[in-house]
Amino acid sequence: MSENRRVVVTGLGVVSPLGSDMETAWNRMVSGSCGIGPITYFDTTNYKAKLAAQVRDFDPAKYMDRSETLRSDLYAQYAIGAAVQAVEESGVIGTLPPDRVGVYFGSGIGGLNTVSTEIGKLAARGPHRVSALCVPMMIPNMAAGMIAIRYNCQGAALPAVTACASGSNAIGEALRTIRHGYADAMITGGAEASIVPVGIAGFVNMKALSVAEDPNAASLPFDKRRAGFVIGEGAAALVLEEYEHAKARGAKIYGEVCGYGSTCDAYHITAPHPDALGGARAMEQALAEAGYTGSETVYINAHGTGTPLNDIGETKAIKKALGEDAAVKALISSTKSMTGHMLGAAGAIEAIVCLKALETGIVPPTINLLEPDPQCDLNYVPNQAVTAQVDLCLSNSLGFGGHNASLAFRRV
Repeated sequence: MSENRRVVVTGLGVVSPLGSDMETAWNRMVSGSCGIGPITYFDTTNYKAKLAAQVRDFDPAKYMDRSETLRSDLYAQYAIGAAVQAVEESGVIGTLPPDRVGVYFGSGIGGLNTVSTEIGKLAARGPHRVSALCVPMMIPNMAAGMIAIRYNCQGAALPAVTACASGSNAIGEALRTIRHGYADAMITGGAEASIVPVGIAGFVNMKALSVAEDPNAASLPFDKRRAGFVIGEGAAALVLEEYEHAKARGAKIYGEVCGYGSTCDAYHITAPHPDALGGARAMEQALAEAGYTGSETVYINAHGTGTPLNDIGETKAIKKALGEDAAVKALISSTKSMTGHMLGAAGAIEAIVCLKALETGIVPPTINLLEPDPQCDLNYVPNQAVTAQVDLCLSNSLGFGGHNASLAFRRV
């Protein structure tokens, strides 16, 4: 196998709380729109957390027929929607043999809607009422499998299941698959749909979720008022392609995936390492692969969950990875302030934000950052988007289990 081939992005797709197509979601993001609102999927009277960032304008009928919708969990429907957008924009299918195209698609939890529904049936009506499709609908590899079936992708089809880092790990491993010659194109990204009673109750009881009732005072990355994340949902998909192949066929190229770091804190199942060593190493690995010189204009899409420990730890990690002087100059924002935390889809949509920042010269803001935490003392692009010609973008994801992933992007 050949090694170190260049890898570029030729298609993007989004299903998100800010919109279910790329243009709508991006325009709302740069304008600082908040996608957070009251949970409408179930009665939250007895729940401390009453807000979420729900997808509000997704129509699965645009992407699959009725019978396929009935046989798939919502997270997989989101995945198909985003993947169809990305593949149609890319135009890569049909230009390569099927065994040279693969699918790496992440999900932190998988079909939690299905699990919740079917356990309810089991408890109320007995085992004979559980759907025969329960298992294929709930397993977290099914988004990757369904996308591969849709496009006859006969290369490797795998899920990344690394909690909040799932989308980023999927993209990073897809990068390596093409870089080292095992495929020529990959459909990659992440999907999640976990705004269900057991999901909300579980996150609330571990004190991870914000219990604020004002949508503009709930997801507050790097603000000293922050008190937990707001759960989001959706999917984001990217088509990665070997550069020479993309160039030869005249594909639109959004940018190059030029670096990837993947580490584990090996410290705690939910808390980040207090010295941010793993997150810093992931960023250092991505920067080294990207050929970072130390003098470039950098934009970082932070993991930025709005939990007390994450934001301080990530600030430390950025300073360790870039050095204090360069960290102060970097532009950093957490788009989770607008989308909420899309869990397994977060890294994928945030990778797309980096590519759009490179393409447009616009860095989206961290909204509602009104009272900066003194321990979070970098430039988090508060409240308003800024215009900046950045040279290098990083997207950070830090997941339960100590999983850290960082992706680097440049213009071609």
